[in-house]
Amino acid sequence: MTDYAPRLFSDDAAIRRIGEGLLARSLPREDWTHEAHLAACLWLITELSDFAIEVELPGTIRRYNESVGGVNDDTQGYHETLTQLYIAGVRDWLCGGTIPATLVERVNALLGSPAGRRDWPLTLYSHERLFSVDARRNLVTPDLGEWPGGNRV
Repeated sequence: MTDYAPRLFSDDAAIRRIGEGLLARSLPREDWTHEAHLAACLWLITELSDFAIEVELPGTIRRYNESVGGVNDDTQGYHETLTQLYIAGVRDWLCGGTIPATLVERVNALLGSPAGRRDWPLTLYSHERLFSVDARRNLVTPDLGEWPGGNRV
């Protein structure tokens, strides 16, 4: 795994701005970072209980990408396996141990955990499988590890 220092959030408002900007398609493209993806995911799971994240987030991300001039195709934009993997990883992380009280503490702790790492998916998938067209378009099973939470894909 590659060492990197995640960009942490300063307060709850910064996280809510990311999540609300994603939903409204008003978030500046440069703010849609790895950390923003995870912050939005955790925010949606913990604060928007009526948002069916596994079903609704794919379309939300696709529409957001297009709204900022991005393309969702076989090589760029939305990636189904990564999205569903990180949703499962965030859910699994939330079920384990003591979870900090505030949103910013939760997101920053997640970003510092193994599941928050940029290269975490490569502990479960070979590069070839994870970055295949099939994995971008569909949810594919890991070939190197277990799906988070022990649930099968």
